[in-house]
Amino acid sequence: MKVAIGCDHIVTDIKNHIKEYLEKKGFEVVDCGTYDFKRTHYPIYGKRVAEKVVSGECDLGVVMCGTGVGITNAVQKIKGARCALVGDVCAARYAKEQLNCNVIGVGGRVSGVGMIEDIMDAYFGAEYHPTKENEALIEKIDGLIDRTDYIGDEHFFDEFLEKWDRGEYHD
Repeated sequence: MKVAIGCDHIVTDIKNHIKEYLEKKGFEVVDCGTYDFKRTHYPIYGKRVAEKVVSGECDLGVVMCGTGVGITNAVQKIKGARCALVGDVCAARYAKEQLNCNVIGVGGRVSGVGMIEDIMDAYFGAEYHPTKENEALIEKIDGLIDRTDYIGDEHFFDEFLEKWDRGEYHD
């Protein structure tokens, strides 16, 4: 299985650990960045992971930032991406079994590394259980976003990056 993974600068160390953890379990992992601790803008990496999954280049995706909230919201803006922010094994399993989420999000600074490993095991070990209800719900979820003109647009976040470079964003 091919898995896309991405994060912001706050959790690069944790992303690298989880990447190695998944590789040791036999997954092929595509690292979508970021690759260091230089301050960056998380939506870029959520978008990259989502595009890899939606395009079929990768089977599933993993995203993380400090809380997981921002990057998972970025993923959910890409048509065809279904991302769940989870903080425990039960939610990870549910996201896959009931909602067929193709991207899982975690908060690297709010969940310990051991918990994140357990979340990965639960998510990747689960299988989707299609039912009429699940299929109808997923169809409605997928229908919420019908815009695709920004997929593959590497300059989509340029205006925000320019503001970032000017120091207009603050942690």
